[in-house]
Amino acid sequence: MWLKGITLVLERIHEITGVLLSADEYLDDFWPNFRNIDEVFWKLERIQSFREAGQASWVAMMAGDWERSLKLIDDERGGAYERGSFVRRRIRVVEEPITPYLQWEMHVLALRVADAEQVRVLDAGEVAELEVGRRLPELVVLGTSVMYEVTYDAAGTHSGARRIDDRDVIAACRGELDKLFSVGEDFRTYYEREIVPLPAPRMTV
Repeated sequence: MWLKGITLVLERIHEITGVLLSADEYLDDFWPNFRNIDEVFWKLERIQSFREAGQASWVAMMAGDWERSLKLIDDERGGAYERGSFVRRRIRVVEEPITPYLQWEMHVLALRVADAEQVRVLDAGEVAELEVGRRLPELVVLGTSVMYEVTYDAAGTHSGARRIDDRDVIAACRGELDKLFSVGEDFRTYYEREIVPLPAPRMTV
């Protein structure tokens, strides 16, 4: 089984020493490092619902206006998406049934995949053996020198991050992410099969 080759630093990230940052401190720290990235940009997403109050399309979706939400997403095509000259890779873990947030996010990612980002999808069942006692972390890895365990409150609102600078830990995580990416499903295939046919999400108060 493919999991046998993974030593699972990922599932022990919460034990690794890091610098605790607030949401504002995280952004202040992130952007200078992002612009100086020396290798692949990695993102691992595991949580199924986030709050994106700063995104007009998410707000429209939450208000029950799915048609407007999709239009606003499409309006972002060719917009200010900071690309950089490096490879960007994202691993998106998905659970069934698909949450309204995830359905929305997949449409957002469809634009990014067409533009500048490589995305693979993993069913939660495929990573179950990696999640003994806790879920995989929300991770952002900027090349070889900086990694963040991004944190969220119970409502799914971004609350900050833990910055990890240990290069050996970062190297191990990069290797594990690469293995997960290699077995993930191509985003476009998943998106066309599982997301495009879905009806508008039902929002509940």
